[in-house]
Amino acid sequence: MKKTSFYSYSFGCRVNEAEKEEIDRKMALNGFKFDINRPDIFIINSCSVTNKAERETRQLVYQTKKSLPKSYIVVTGCAVTYWKKNNLYQGLPIDLLVDNLNKEFLVDLIKKRLSGQPKFNPRSEIRSVATVQNQQIFSKFLDSGRLMIKIQDGCQRFCSFCIVPYLRGLPKSYKINEIVAKIKSLGQTQNISEVILTAINTESFGYDTKEKVADLIRSIIDKTNIRRISLGSIHPWSINDDFFRFYQSILPKKRLVNFFHIPLQSGSNKILNLMKRGYTREEMLEKLKKLKKINPFALIATDIIVGFLEETDNDFEDTYNFLKESPISKFHIFRFSKRTKTAADFMAKRLKEPTVSEKMNRAKALSELSLKKYYEFLEKNVGRTSSLLLLQRRINDFQEGLLDNQLPILVKTSKPSQPDRLCEAKIIEFKNGRLFGRII
Repeated sequence: MKKTSFYSYSFGCRVNEAEKEEIDRKMALNGFKFDINRPDIFIINSCSVTNKAERETRQLVYQTKKSLPKSYIVVTGCAVTYWKKNNLYQGLPIDLLVDNLNKEFLVDLIKKRLSGQPKFNPRSEIRSVATVQNQQIFSKFLDSGRLMIKIQDGCQRFCSFCIVPYLRGLPKSYKINEIVAKIKSLGQTQNISEVILTAINTESFGYDTKEKVADLIRSIIDKTNIRRISLGSIHPWSINDDFFRFYQSILPKKRLVNFFHIPLQSGSNKILNLMKRGYTREEMLEKLKKLKKINPFALIATDIIVGFLEETDNDFEDTYNFLKESPISKFHIFRFSKRTKTAADFMAKRLKEPTVSEKMNRAKALSELSLKKYYEFLEKNVGRTSSLLLLQRRINDFQEGLLDNQLPILVKTSKPSQPDRLCEAKIIEFKNGRLFGRII
């Protein structure tokens, strides 16, 4: 029996989500039909940043095999690359493994394995994309009028805890004209209101093409009709004087979303040094305060690793106090786990690792601080007016939307609006952990 339908699922970062959307488009363009219920082909884009991420991938493989025994299971991404490099989990019930090196050929590999499958019928790009749209491919981003675009892959930093450079290689960037052309093509046919630019390391954009992220954003503003542009993450090494000048110049145009996810990983100078991050807590605190001075309503978020090698109670207290003092309003917290062949893996032979309970307690303390600071930031936004991107999700008489700094808000509407609708909203109150407002 021919396998003509598919479903895909992605773990991990927004780069993975952007890759998933690209795989979905290629599958649709090659004649496969999206089926969320009983797909013939089940594609998993995996993550390997932590042991937990890998474990979740393996669990989904087993669950899929049990619930959809006839589905052809395809797994790609960082976990697959990690497994292949280390000869791990060879007995998993997977029909096709595709590492990162061959991910761009995934659809062709599926077609080759499944002979007699739908053939690609060349058409113009816009008509082809329209065909994809008609299939109503599921994506939590696309369904809200937002398009994920991968602008860069790979990293040259080799932070001691990080497996990513070993799995994704050195930096590789798409050229600005290619990115703009893709946004124009997809934006015209999928009712896109916001483009989210994703990268493994924004600092590395243009590492190979000699271009800059600032020039990319300017080109999108000048050459497309996309009304909101946001960055999935912007890395600490990108936060410099050039960035501040660019942000101040672009702010009046009101098209760049004022949300900055800056993965700092620690607030302890000792731990930052062991991680090989190349900056100090004092340098980053000064930069974060400068960013907040330019725009007090910019939402700043970060990633933090607790329980890294040699992290004592005093080191953790440094991180806690740094986050408490800084203008960061939201933390994504990871518990450190060693990844084979990283520098930290070798360092662990001579350096002490905190216990599981120590990691859990520290993560809990930071989670509580993060919630407190996030609520304080929500309250600070009450009373101001902001642009609003309305989403499809409704709660009773309210419809969810995203403000100009990506904060979620509920506004009262009589019926669901189009997912790409942009309007203005007045933020009225903060209640039960949510912002409420009205359209003006």
